[in-house]
Amino acid sequence: MVSSSKTTAEQAAGLFSQKTEPEKEADFEFFFTRSVEFRQETIYFIVVDRFLDGDLNNDEGPNPNLYDPSRQHWGKYWGGDLEGVIQKLDYLKDLGVTAIWLSPLFEQVEDMAESAAMHGYWTKDFKRINSRFIAKGEPNSLYQETVFDRLVAEMHKRGMKLILDIVCNHSSPDINGQKGKLYDDGQLIADYYDDRNGWYYHNPSISDWNDQNQLLCYEMMGLATFNENNSDYRNYIKTAIKQWLDKGVDALRIDTIKHMPVWFWQEFLTDLKTHKPALFTFGEWGFGHPNDGRSPQFVNDTGMSIVDFGLCFAIREAIAQNQSGGFHRIQAIFDCDHYYNSATELITFFDNHDMCRFLSLNGNGNKLRLAVALILTCRGIPCLYYGTEQYLHNDTNGGNDPYNRPMMSDWNTDNDLYKTIGKLSQLRRKNPAISLGSQQQKYLSDDIYVYVRRYRDSRCLVILNKGGANTINIDKTEFRDGNYHCVIADRSVSISGGGITRLNLSPDEVIVLSDSGEIVAGQMVVRVQLNGVQTNLGETVVVTGDCPELGNWDIDKAYPLEYINQNTWFGEIPFNESAGKAIAYKYAIIRPDGFPTRENITNRRWILASTGTVKWRNKWAG
Repeated sequence: MVSSSKTTAEQAAGLFSQKTEPEKEADFEFFFTRSVEFRQETIYFIVVDRFLDGDLNNDEGPNPNLYDPSRQHWGKYWGGDLEGVIQKLDYLKDLGVTAIWLSPLFEQVEDMAESAAMHGYWTKDFKRINSRFIAKGEPNSLYQETVFDRLVAEMHKRGMKLILDIVCNHSSPDINGQKGKLYDDGQLIADYYDDRNGWYYHNPSISDWNDQNQLLCYEMMGLATFNENNSDYRNYIKTAIKQWLDKGVDALRIDTIKHMPVWFWQEFLTDLKTHKPALFTFGEWGFGHPNDGRSPQFVNDTGMSIVDFGLCFAIREAIAQNQSGGFHRIQAIFDCDHYYNSATELITFFDNHDMCRFLSLNGNGNKLRLAVALILTCRGIPCLYYGTEQYLHNDTNGGNDPYNRPMMSDWNTDNDLYKTIGKLSQLRRKNPAISLGSQQQKYLSDDIYVYVRRYRDSRCLVILNKGGANTINIDKTEFRDGNYHCVIADRSVSISGGGITRLNLSPDEVIVLSDSGEIVAGQMVVRVQLNGVQTNLGETVVVTGDCPELGNWDIDKAYPLEYINQNTWFGEIPFNESAGKAIAYKYAIIRPDGFPTRENITNRRWILASTGTVKWRNKWAG
């Protein structure tokens, strides 16, 4: 029975949740009270084997032949482990890292092809952890406690989130006559060469990357490809990932998402978010671009975000390779943001484990600093590849795989890049314009890029110069008049009449100005996102409803949202008087000269929790 003394929201949580474990009860409560907001995070991606060898006793692992203590064989294990990550958590926190993306931790095939599975993408058992990453002698079943549990505890103690890299598309290639042998906590359940229960597709490797059927059903580089139509497989993979979530994983990075059908991801994500409603997920749509049509549609159809390859390549072309068009290439990507329902949640980056590092394209550390400043201040969630802050790179064979995965060797906290990252990461959490707001270009040339981030009364102005010395004027900064000190450099800039006159820029200079306003606060805060509404200049979208906070259906007192791009309006609504109550609402467009246009829809309804934060994601009903 549900106690009548509980609030309406608490009653709803009790009616829908029959779980008795305290942790799972708390997880379900997230749905009604708060959700993880990843837009304020700074992600740091670690290839675990190449970060730090924190435990020398586990280096040889189950098969000593796969370990190279000399670190000359780039395809073998070099000793990095979870103990090493724990030892550097304070270093990462001081860098400004708030979320750590770890390469896959699953138990891997312990054999050698051209390389070992040090990367983590040849899974043998999704319910066991790679014994090379935990203490020697520790059980590697997820049902047992290991150093992984201590890592989660230490991260959460520091307010850091853990992102687990997972792959649902495939298991392992043919290595010494064995392929796709899959285990369920040590029990063999599938074998590619004895696939009596149909766990795998049995097709050749992809030859035509424009053929949708081949992308979904054929193999990549000989990897055993799962048949997602097999319900036993789907139950297995969902059960396994839920175990990791129960261990404390906060978010998932998902590999090779375009090689499985949309319906699978819709089922998979729905099941996982029912289990852990606060879960944030983003996937790898390999080499996707907003103009390809398919990757934005995937984001909109699944609710999963993706890593922003389009922006990545534009940054590399414009800043590292100095290609023609310069910063126009980057602005062209931002001009496509309206294709996505949630462009502000795209994961921004400029290099990773599958491409040469930025410094292998251009060894100038000042150019790298420009790229770092861009992804830490533009729309999206920034992700730094391990060692970027220490200028880590190896240029053998152009720095391509595997030479883009050198061992971390320096931990200098005094270099300019380390300090810049720390300052801008801190700014992301202090100024909501950077994490939540719109982005508007204010000055654009091949070599100079100026944009303002805007949300409510908060502003951030970013000025990037990848060329030589220059002087520019910026007419409309949207800042209040005054003298502003750069966040990352000892320099002040005067704004008068809303603009900047004759601003002298040094070669490769970065200027970041911030004017932070009030943070939205309330007993209950709803973060509202509305997509698919067509508006014209001067028009405003509002939320009207049957409660005081939404004007009690008085359109003149409705709550205004912020314009993000031509597909998205966003806002944070504080509820105090109506917290814990059921409300009705709908959206409307307010025009300067004319009658408002309300949605043509039966009123939307929601049960507000008593405290916390929740998201509304709605589409305009015309």
